[in-house]
Amino acid sequence: MREDKLLNIALESAKKAGVEVMKYYRQGNYTAEIKADESPVTSADIAANDILMDQLQTLTPDIPIISEEVGAVPFSERKNWSRYWLLDPIDGTGEFIIGSGDFAVNIALVENGWPTLGVIHAPDHKLTYYGQKNLGAYKDNSQVSHAISVAQYQENRHIKVAISRRQQLELMGQYLSEDYDYDYVALGSCSLKNCLIAEGGADCYLRVGVTGEWDTGASQCILEEAGGNIIDSEFNPLSYNKGESLLNPDFLSLGSRDFAWQEIIKAHKKRYE
Repeated sequence: MREDKLLNIALESAKKAGVEVMKYYRQGNYTAEIKADESPVTSADIAANDILMDQLQTLTPDIPIISEEVGAVPFSERKNWSRYWLLDPIDGTGEFIIGSGDFAVNIALVENGWPTLGVIHAPDHKLTYYGQKNLGAYKDNSQVSHAISVAQYQENRHIKVAISRRQQLELMGQYLSEDYDYDYVALGSCSLKNCLIAEGGADCYLRVGVTGEWDTGASQCILEEAGGNIIDSEFNPLSYNKGESLLNPDFLSLGSRDFAWQEIIKAHKKRYE
């Protein structure tokens, strides 16, 4: 199947799931509970997952799927997959629950351990970000698409750090060099913060805490195509589908590669295996 067709399938699937999510969001008629990993899940997450699974299984039956809301596929089965869909039906479920609008449907295509296609659809903001390997990164706002890129390096300017609304600045401060000046930009979901970097609205994002590969796959492709990258807290590339666990280590989302990131951000050894 042609790669541009796969991108169109991902875009259409994400938007279809987004329509369903917004029904729950506007009406407020959803149920919510806490999963074993202490993260929230709602009936809207499950409805979005059902749509994505149905769409992708029907349109691309030869491509297997990993989704946050589906039981983990044993590594013995998926270790030989050359490519697969990686889904987060609602990234930012907590933001969905509090009504901030900062949530998104995430779809990535992972090939040989690396995300090569990413779609992030934020239905309440009427925004879609997407990217594909070697084809660039784009933002679609009300049916108008344009290419995006990370903010360029300018010596001595303040570095814009994306944070969550509930993030403690003291926690971030212990990983940031005192030799630079920072401005903080608050936003909801992990993927939307990465997209903010991709379009030049922030320079970096430090994630300390448990996330899954579905939280980063789509936005990693978009950010890389926009000129940035995502690495772990020891400055190594994130890996995908390399073991039984699908949890990420702590990670850094970075914009322009002209910044001296290894001087700005202090590496640390905390990992989630």
